[in-house]
Amino acid sequence: MVDKCLSATSPVRFLKAKEKTREAEREKMGLISKAREQEVQKLKKKGKDFGSPMIIGTPGMDLITLGVVDADKMPKYELTVEDGRRFAKEYSRILMRKRRARQAAESTLLRLKKKAIEALPENLKAAALVPDLTPFPMNRFLATLTPPIEGYIEKINEAARKSAGKEKLR
Repeated sequence: MVDKCLSATSPVRFLKAKEKTREAEREKMGLISKAREQEVQKLKKKGKDFGSPMIIGTPGMDLITLGVVDADKMPKYELTVEDGRRFAKEYSRILMRKRRARQAAESTLLRLKKKAIEALPENLKAAALVPDLTPFPMNRFLATLTPPIEGYIEKINEAARKSAGKEKLR
């Protein structure tokens, strides 16, 4: 009994959104963690149906409940553990390719930066090598795709004042 108490899992697992997504992706590939297996067994004991498509996301806001996707038309996949392992390997390869591409881009950028500094005259080269650690101004405008509209903020503030005045009257 003591061993069962010491090795017992928590009744509810808390997963961050990123961990939930990763676990859902792994589950699609046929890889299920021990904790998830235990969770599924507990849900089966409670009478939850696993024959229907599993809702991933916020209950009531998933694609099946909203009617965007028809549950009957969703393809059914029968994946084996070997398929899951193969998919996991391929996924790992894809992630490594992305990582190597990002690293290559960063190293190219640094190499070009060094070449650009070397091409400068001596007086400018010394100034370019000194890091600028001054913080950005707090009132700095964000970059936008379109120029700002004249008087837009004033109109928004005026509308906010009017709506606040109406709420006070209620």
